[in-house]
Amino acid sequence: MPFRPSHRQLEYLLALDATRHFGRAAERCHVSQPTLSVQIGLLEKQLGISLIDRTPGALTLSPAGRDIAAAARTVLSTLDEIVAIASIGRNNLGGLIRLGAVPTFGPYFLPAVLPQLHERYPQLRLHVREDRPRDLEEGVREGTIDCALGQRPQNDETLMFEQICSEQIFLGVPQRHRLAGAGSIRLSDLKGEILLTLGSGHRLLENVRELASLSGAIMAEDYEGTSLDTLRQMVSIEMGLSLFPELYARSEMPRDASIALLTISDWPASREIGFFWRRNSARTSHYEMLASHARAVAQEKLPYASAAQQPGTGMP
Repeated sequence: MPFRPSHRQLEYLLALDATRHFGRAAERCHVSQPTLSVQIGLLEKQLGISLIDRTPGALTLSPAGRDIAAAARTVLSTLDEIVAIASIGRNNLGGLIRLGAVPTFGPYFLPAVLPQLHERYPQLRLHVREDRPRDLEEGVREGTIDCALGQRPQNDETLMFEQICSEQIFLGVPQRHRLAGAGSIRLSDLKGEILLTLGSGHRLLENVRELASLSGAIMAEDYEGTSLDTLRQMVSIEMGLSLFPELYARSEMPRDASIALLTISDWPASREIGFFWRRNSARTSHYEMLASHARAVAQEKLPYASAAQQPGTGMP
């Protein structure tokens, strides 16, 4: 049988990657420093490669070490899934789900889901982490996140996606803007307008870039918003126009008289929202049940109104 690293050796390697120090890594793993050093040395000998680049005053993983550490995260996550599967008989979706959520959707949707989820699965613990879509996808691939709530991952066959809703995207303009009372506009109406957006790693940036390319609008390259609330404030003081997802708009903007929300007739923007996880995850049934519950909530939370905006109102 070929050599296989033990789960403890993999944990030691990940602790070294996180701390960049043998002593602190040993403390994190609750072992002595000699024990950790011996096991790392044995792992290097058994694999026949150097995992650590040792220089005076610094410790980093070698290129091969970084690759093996990434694989180790997946392996250890799979071991955790085996334990979770053993608890499925208690009807608690595995007991713990480390859930990622995009900040442009999660904060406005999860408050409607979590209380019902807790009522149905009282023993389930959810650890929620908000982050950009790009970072959530990386976390799911590496196993630091079990599954995530957000847009459909792009061109990634390693992830499984279960859609729960399709969310409309509105264009927000200052109430005193020439287009504010139109309700619905065309792409050509935006030529020369300034478009504001969130920073890199957010899919909304890609939507704004596409809109600018199709309409002749100008992206504000010198400004990147940190949140939808920040974008809303910038639009309200007439610094530019921006895109706002439906649930955020319905949750945060009904009483905001400073901004009008428009649709674009020849660019019907929307985004698919759902849960995604590693395609080979042993807990797929857990995440499918989570998605099914969330889908029922989404059908009540997002009415997907198609009527044009009425002049002087904040919402269609």
